[in-house]
Amino acid sequence: MAPNPDLTGRVAVVTGVGRRAGIGFAVARRLAERGAALYLTHWRPHDERQPWGADDVDALRAELGTATAVVDRGIDLADPDAAQHVIDDAVAEFGHLDILVANHARSGGDGTLLEVDAAMLDGHWAVDARSVLLLTQAFARQYRPEHGPVPDRGRVIWLTSGQHLGPMPGEIAYAAAKSVLAGLTPTVAAELIERGILLNTVNPGPVDTGYLALDSTDLDPAFVAAVHAAFPRGRAGEPDDPARLIAWLISDEGRWMVGQVLDTEGGFRRSRW
Repeated sequence: MAPNPDLTGRVAVVTGVGRRAGIGFAVARRLAERGAALYLTHWRPHDERQPWGADDVDALRAELGTATAVVDRGIDLADPDAAQHVIDDAVAEFGHLDILVANHARSGGDGTLLEVDAAMLDGHWAVDARSVLLLTQAFARQYRPEHGPVPDRGRVIWLTSGQHLGPMPGEIAYAAAKSVLAGLTPTVAAELIERGILLNTVNPGPVDTGYLALDSTDLDPAFVAAVHAAFPRGRAGEPDDPARLIAWLISDEGRWMVGQVLDTEGGFRRSRW
């Protein structure tokens, strides 16, 4: 899965690209290396509320822009109209879209079953599930399979978090919303393939995007150490670990993978955690 320019002429929307340590940035970098133009979204107010903080988005755009054309927008995907706006704006910028990577997610505002309330559930549903479905709908409506010579050239990637593999204590709202994506993958994939679009969902497992780094997390150090120790190599995933798989799924080489929920967890031993 070495980078190669097999996405030249294609345009990718990648959401949640606001931090260098994030999966979204790693995916965007991989796609840029392969020749795709990029339309990126981020929501700085969300990042600023996290213990690890926000990055300089202008610097991220400039770095990616050395390899390809890049447009970025700050947009709150909790807004019911935001998904359609993203796709319309991206088409206005580039003329067409071929790839959607729905990487964004909401962090915080969650709890155990006895702690969550309707606002927590609705907040996570709006960002982690509803906006992904609406982005996918708007993307599919604009997609034109005859635009390029490669059959089934369209790609949609959703991200979930392994809720089907084990419990996620204290994250009822997040787990509930993300579970929707894993559960709907076969159904939506069956619809999209009729339009020349391939949908797959990736569970990246525990990836250190800042929340597993002792200098930026608000988690108990013993908990952080236990997560890292549950991996055969003694470290949790890094953003480029799932990005390599996502880039392959998007490439022409990944064209026979459809409607799957793929767990890329590096041997994570859940039973030890």
